[in-house]
Amino acid sequence: MNVSFGPGPMTQAVQIIVIANIVMFIATMAAGPLLVDWLGLSPQDVLTKGRVWQLATYLFLHADVFHILFNMLAVWMFGVDLERRWGTRAFVNYYAVTGVGAAICTLLVSLLPFGRETYLATTIGASGAVYGLVMAWAIVFPYRTILFLGVFPLSARVFALIMGAISFSQALNQGGGTTVAHVAHLGGMLAGYWYLKTPVRKVRPPKPKPPNPANLHRVH
Repeated sequence: MNVSFGPGPMTQAVQIIVIANIVMFIATMAAGPLLVDWLGLSPQDVLTKGRVWQLATYLFLHADVFHILFNMLAVWMFGVDLERRWGTRAFVNYYAVTGVGAAICTLLVSLLPFGRETYLATTIGASGAVYGLVMAWAIVFPYRTILFLGVFPLSARVFALIMGAISFSQALNQGGGTTVAHVAHLGGMLAGYWYLKTPVRKVRPPKPKPPNPANLHRVH
């Protein structure tokens, strides 16, 4: 069996997303908490100070090297195949919908009785959009196989279900307010599913093709 550790060279939009995140990461390291305070997603600031731009800008901020490394690796692994299939414009639209959708979900949860911690917290990172990419990848390429944790071979659909279930259980167990934005993860997946499955979608998932043993991706 031929094992592939990635989809190949970066496509145009994926490259721009990765570069933009790296530039913003360097700027964040230089500016410190000021930039995070201004651009990170704070439900309290959005609702009381009108900082609506945070619904999008939080996607380009990351807490540390491992945070940005994991997210950009995922953008590359899942995003390249989707951009090749859909085209750059449709891919960018989808990425934006899932990223903003994850932020809106976080905002809504922060208004619930158990969402006080989420209301006061600041969310940063591209994880919401990344989980949206995982959802789309599972719909468009359901027969692709992923080595989960580098050991367990899973179909793309099963992988997406497991990732969604983990985020859902963690969000419930920790009341929606955690250092890991599980609510945003779920929001990205839900926004992606809605976008692909409703009449307003701009991209249409093609009919699944039979599984190809050569399509084996590795996810840690």
